[in-house]
Amino acid sequence: MAYEMTAFEKEMEQLLLSMKSELNAKISKSDADFKNLVGSSGGGDSIDVASDDLDSKKMEAIGKMDAGRLNAINQALIRVRNGKYGICAQCGKKIPEARLRALPFALLCLSCKSKSEHR
Repeated sequence: MAYEMTAFEKEMEQLLLSMKSELNAKISKSDADFKNLVGSSGGGDSIDVASDDLDSKKMEAIGKMDAGRLNAINQALIRVRNGKYGICAQCGKKIPEARLRALPFALLCLSCKSKSEHR
């Protein structure tokens, strides 16, 4: 028997799927840009090489952030589909709808998030 989603959960699922699609497109573009950058470096002076190295490190860091966000979105989609969406992973209380609208892949309520940041 499949879980029956609420209207809010269906809305959030669509928003998460849209975010996932946009992020996948951004990652694909970043990946292509990174490959172009790596492919183009190779005959410049030391300043060009240093600049290319900095650019590649910057792109790698952005890629890691995007990968983390994509993982968070995928995990939120799983929670939506199994009836666990909107429940704080730490205290088990409901995450307010306003927080979920602001950050659809939120895993913690504001209280628990605040506590985790102060550690």
